[in-house]
Amino acid sequence: MTSPLNDPKLEALLDRLHAQSDTQVEETEDYFSRRIREGTLDFEKPYDKDLHLFLSNKIVALDRDKGEFCYQLCRSIGATRIVEAGTSFGVSTMYLAAAVRDNQVEKGVVIGTEHESSKVKIALQNFEEAGLSEFIDLREGDLRQTLKEISGPVDFMLVDIWDVALPALELVSSTLRPGAIVVTDNTTAAADAYRGYFEFVNDPKNRFRTMTIPFRGGLELTVRT
Repeated sequence: MTSPLNDPKLEALLDRLHAQSDTQVEETEDYFSRRIREGTLDFEKPYDKDLHLFLSNKIVALDRDKGEFCYQLCRSIGATRIVEAGTSFGVSTMYLAAAVRDNQVEKGVVIGTEHESSKVKIALQNFEEAGLSEFIDLREGDLRQTLKEISGPVDFMLVDIWDVALPALELVSSTLRPGAIVVTDNTTAAADAYRGYFEFVNDPKNRFRTMTIPFRGGLELTVRT
């Protein structure tokens, strides 16, 4: 049995992509700091044109420890059907797909979605290099369209895109099985952006229990009851 920790090919690819992403962290943090200081960035609104352009060539990868945490969660619950909102270059997708592979399920899948065509092309190349393509269904376009058709039950969901986190969860919510896990990144660092998301998660009628895990930037662990 393989895993991201003893699959040399996948581990080497993840090392390279994490290293590339790390070189972009300072530039990304400076960009957000500048726009917040200028008062030109509203976290309660979708990405504007300037932000889309800035992020179009950025990996913005899920941190390595968060990726391995998601891998372990998916392994522990035997996840076979996973949804990811915000694929980018596919780093986090590969952690999830490796878990599906290692759970040894014949028809397991990670349904990912990415708006940027250039990122989709690179992500598909990464999946091929990692030998994980057969476990990934990557959909190009606005997730408000690409996630409309999700047959259940879904065992795990990763949300790593703040501007459309709420519509992503709203679309997938009905397919989440009891005990399914939703992990959402940067919920402390971008708390204002997630206000509507938390209102949805904390509404009793939606049947969730949630808590913030103290990873860098905050990582929300939410369970469908």
